Amino acid sequence: MTWIVEQDRTWAEWAALRILRVGPVPNHLAIIMDGNRRFARKEHKDTLVGHTQGFHKLTEMLCWCRDLGINEVTAYAFSIENFKRSKKEVDGLMDLAAEKFAKLLEEKEKMTKHGVCIRVIGDLNLLPSRIRKLTAEAILATRHNSKCFLNLALAYTSREEISSAVNELSRGVAEGKIYSSDISEELLEKCLHTRGSRDPDLLVRTSGEVRLSDFLLWQSGFSCLFFTKVLWPEFTIWHLFAAVFYYQRHYHTLSEARQQSLALRQCVVEESDIESCHIKFGDKVSQEHIIAHASARVERIENFLADLNNQRLNYLQQMASEGND
Repeated sequence: MTWIVEQDRTWAEWAALRILRVGPVPNHLAIIMDGNRRFARKEHKDTLVGHTQGFHKLTEMLCWCRDLGINEVTAYAFSIENFKRSKKEVDGLMDLAAEKFAKLLEEKEKMTKHGVCIRVIGDLNLLPSRIRKLTAEAILATRHNSKCFLNLALAYTSREEISSAVNELSRGVAEGKIYSSDISEELLEKCLHTRGSRDPDLLVRTSGEVRLSDFLLWQSGFSCLFFTKVLWPEFTIWHLFAAVFYYQRHYHTLSEARQQSLALRQCVVEESDIESCHIKFGDKVSQEHIIAHASARVERIENFLADLNNQRLNYLQQMASEGND
């Protein structure tokens, strides 16, 4: 099945779309696609059939998001914890991933036409080399597209992501690229797997489970959380409409809380610059000292992040050149 799905809308769907688009629409939707296995059991089919149906539902939802104006989607495709499932199921999921990424590469011209950028977040070293190769090729083939973004969380947990970011910062300090005083919430965020993405505005989980299962824990602090009992393969455009309407009802409260948090964060950074200057210059500190200190910090951080991005690009290029298992 194709990654780029085109669907005709009923008059009722178009009417609902127009009404929802009058209000605030989330820029970034995160989705925990739960219930594939239960759907398969319900239909008396093999587990892999449920996962295949789940992928087809994802491609449908991407079409709905385009119609709504949601330009970024992050989907929880495979957790690190999922490796604990039976070998048959894990192997089946890896085969499904290989098939779908191979299809994506066949459609890369269509992806470019629609401006779709594919990003894969997680510990890719845990994946089989054939999957690493395909994901790297998909990322590199679409990385210059900027109209809409699909982030696939593979071999992902938020705890691993945060630990990895802390290790990057620790290595940067040890190598003298940044100072320990440069470390802030903002810098840690820029070391996460999701760097380059804005935080999700709306996070949806299907199947009736009311928990995040170690998904985007850092990024969802000010997200609107919507839980629905429907199994993921049975998710419809009307469930998405309900989630967006729920988001709109809570938009102003969440937006205000997010702005207050960002303002507080900026104050903390500015106070840190002043404190560092007082330690270095004592009572002789001046506004020029503070400005120079802040400018030097910004330059260090920019160089550090540029180096990280180059390392990631080199890693992807190396993965793309790997042979298959």
